[in-house]
Amino acid sequence: MRITKRAAAITAAGILSACIMVGWSLSWQQDASAEPKPNRLIHESSPYLRLHAHNPVDWYPWGEEAFQRARQQDKPIFLSVGYSTCHWCHVMERESFSDPEIAALMNRHFVNIKVDREERPDIDRVYMSFLQAATGGGGWPMSIFLTPDRKPFFGGTYYPPADQGGRPGFVTVINRVRREWVDNRQKILTSADRITQALQEMAQASGGGLKLERRLLDRAYQAYAASFDSLRGGFGSAPKFPRPVNFNFLLRYHSRTGEEKALEMTLVSLRAMARGGMYDHLGGGFHRYSTDADWFLPHFEKMLYDQAQLAIAYLEAYQLSGDPSLAEAARGIFGYVLRDMTSAQGGFYSAEDADSPLPENPEDHGEGAFYAWKQQEIDQLLGAVSPLPQLAEIFRYRYGVKPDGNVKKDPFREFQGKNILYQAAGLEETADNFEIPAGRVSKQLEQARQLLFQARSKRPRPPLDDKVLTAWNGLMISAFARGYQVLRDARYLEASRKAARFIQENLYDSGNKRLKRRYRQGDADIAGMLSDYAFLIQGLIDLYEASLQERWLLWALDLTESQVSLFQDAPSGGFFNTTDQDPSVLFRIKEDYDGAEPSPNSVSALNLLRLAEMTHNESWRQLARKNVQAFEKTLSRVPQAMPQMLAAVDFLLDKPRQIIIAGHKDAADTRSLVRQVHKRFLPRKILLLADGGTMHQRLSESQPALKGMRPLKGKATAYICRDYLCDLPTSDPNQVARLLGR
Repeated sequence: MRITKRAAAITAAGILSACIMVGWSLSWQQDASAEPKPNRLIHESSPYLRLHAHNPVDWYPWGEEAFQRARQQDKPIFLSVGYSTCHWCHVMERESFSDPEIAALMNRHFVNIKVDREERPDIDRVYMSFLQAATGGGGWPMSIFLTPDRKPFFGGTYYPPADQGGRPGFVTVINRVRREWVDNRQKILTSADRITQALQEMAQASGGGLKLERRLLDRAYQAYAASFDSLRGGFGSAPKFPRPVNFNFLLRYHSRTGEEKALEMTLVSLRAMARGGMYDHLGGGFHRYSTDADWFLPHFEKMLYDQAQLAIAYLEAYQLSGDPSLAEAARGIFGYVLRDMTSAQGGFYSAEDADSPLPENPEDHGEGAFYAWKQQEIDQLLGAVSPLPQLAEIFRYRYGVKPDGNVKKDPFREFQGKNILYQAAGLEETADNFEIPAGRVSKQLEQARQLLFQARSKRPRPPLDDKVLTAWNGLMISAFARGYQVLRDARYLEASRKAARFIQENLYDSGNKRLKRRYRQGDADIAGMLSDYAFLIQGLIDLYEASLQERWLLWALDLTESQVSLFQDAPSGGFFNTTDQDPSVLFRIKEDYDGAEPSPNSVSALNLLRLAEMTHNESWRQLARKNVQAFEKTLSRVPQAMPQMLAAVDFLLDKPRQIIIAGHKDAADTRSLVRQVHKRFLPRKILLLADGGTMHQRLSESQPALKGMRPLKGKATAYICRDYLCDLPTSDPNQVARLLGR
């Protein structure tokens, strides 16, 4: 997969001036007939690393053993970074890393290291910052050449094995690098030192003079309005990524200003995405991104972090619009995750692959093979259903099925004669076309989808990346908690609780209050990173506001204290992505871009503000403010690069509402009042339970006003306040609704 992010300050010419690769001659011989034995990656837990365990490449995992060998043998390092559901990672593995001759060349001249970017985002981001600075873009697989002390000097993404269409092949590249290493070693080392120093300076975000004012929000909104595709939704042209943080900002901007276009841009985009082939119309959930501008032809991997963030975007848009199709899209996401992405113990798996075995030839794999249909298959499955003789025809009309396939642009010829399901016609249009009542058509289409889903479930499934990542589970805990708040489905609350318990029992050390990042098949490993803390804390706050169970808020407070001690840049503000305990990481980065995943700094800022409001902890409020101001350069130049951070600015600009419900958490009258809070889009609020329990007593120590908040006349009572100056308390849900609607 390839992505392009914002341009960086270091030019490709400046970085690579000492790395002009010249000359390429193959002068090696090796017996390629022997079956390769498993390499060191066979002992790793990562599904991505294990995918390469039988390559003839002498792979090392990231670590001192590899670095020491590079120093001893005076060889450069070839670093390959990817992840298990990455299509082009699979292609490069098949084409190059499985080729004995290419492997022999790699083994002779390099120390070769494989990294799973999902397990080690700290490593990935260091070298991705180099690649983006050098080329203006980036993506995976990422192919970087390093000095023995891990400093980058040349890199790219996917390379075909041989020169192709003006693009250098992998053999050409590695021969140029090895020749340059021999002929111009000192020049490379000097350039690598300079590059590393420049990247390190860029990574140290700092600020303090940024004025936190509405103007920041206005400028970001104007940038979105200028790039909005009013016809097809989304921003810019193909390829189109969902980037849910955009909608987080736009909905809050609409809430603050009443600007209807901010809401319109969100609704148009979300509806278009749910109609397109990017949405799985049979099984629910969204694919990673659309290769075209119409959200039609997706890149077919399904990532947990996309499901989590998009579910919340659809829920919030539903709260503001009341459009039931948006709630239905969220339900589809939740159904998919519960069915296919949840372990028996409650943890959420990471991803499903873009590629899967071809139904007609399981020995071969193709992208989207699990999801695509020939018209003949649909006609056979639906045409046999009685008494619905028109069912196949109705389904074809609604979902754009064509006899010769509906994929017009197919450069790799993967979808010849096949159809990607999308909503080609609306429900009313379909009903009118066949002169059948819309309600009846809806029921028939639901039956058709169930029949096709059952047939599809017999196909070979895409490979599952079954590792459990704390950070992504935190995002999904948030989504299910919010899903329960808005849709009132008890399964969602239980899924959120069960996942939180799983993390607490398997990936958390209550003694030192620290997290692990990854769990797989009983093995928990890798020290937690900033995203693990930030995303999980957010999930726990949302789970507390959904369940009113104090254990989740208490844990969020403990984790916040750990996060501050482990990751804070006290002098300059903001949080580093990693601790300072791993000397193998070249330098520490403070993430300043809300992309496919939000920056953990952005999430941390809003977490701190919410918790400061709940606990009356002024130091956390100031820490959040300093965190925002640390990214002054990005926010002042391109505020739309950090829309999630702008959501924190939006929270900072007002005195949020404090909503305190006095009553027993499971009592019907308490739940009736809480329901009035949950059904509304209230981005600048906190919700607390006053029940006389441990949390209530603890919070009352710093906020004496809480002590007097108790049920009146034996009924659950709502106190709606700003800065703990409260309206008259009420036990009437209708009055709560009126107060919240002001």
